[in-house]
Amino acid sequence: MVFIERLREGIRRGRIRCSIRVWTRAHVKVGGRYQMDEGQIVVDSIVPIRIADITLDLAHESGFDSVKDLLATACHGRGNRVFLIRFHYLRPGAWEAPRGGGTKGDDRGSTLLRRIRRSTPAELDGKAKSGPTERWRRRRGD
Repeated sequence: MVFIERLREGIRRGRIRCSIRVWTRAHVKVGGRYQMDEGQIVVDSIVPIRIADITLDLAHESGFDSVKDLLATACHGRGNRVFLIRFHYLRPGAWEAPRGGGTKGDDRGSTLLRRIRRSTPAELDGKAKSGPTERWRRRRGD
């Protein structure tokens, strides 16, 4: 999600936590994280609404002085579906996993690493050509 420059400080400070978007289809998903400056926007909800549902309070909550100002910014493409997106801002580093000291049995990272190592192409790990990557390449003709 891209925000105009004048809204970004309010988003970083947590004063702006929603946005109105006029799109042909939803471009974000609930739980999705989208880069904004050094941090990230996390989408909490996305609800289809009508233009008639946009009130002055909603415009203010979105960081605009009026509904007209909000619509001038939101209606810039060929979209005709209106979405109310609620989100929160994560400061830089807030999404990083804690370093060390994980809980006992929490080996998801090492399990993933083992899966990646097993699925590497035969040319890289010296194993016989039989993995899913090699079968996919044969089907493509590479």
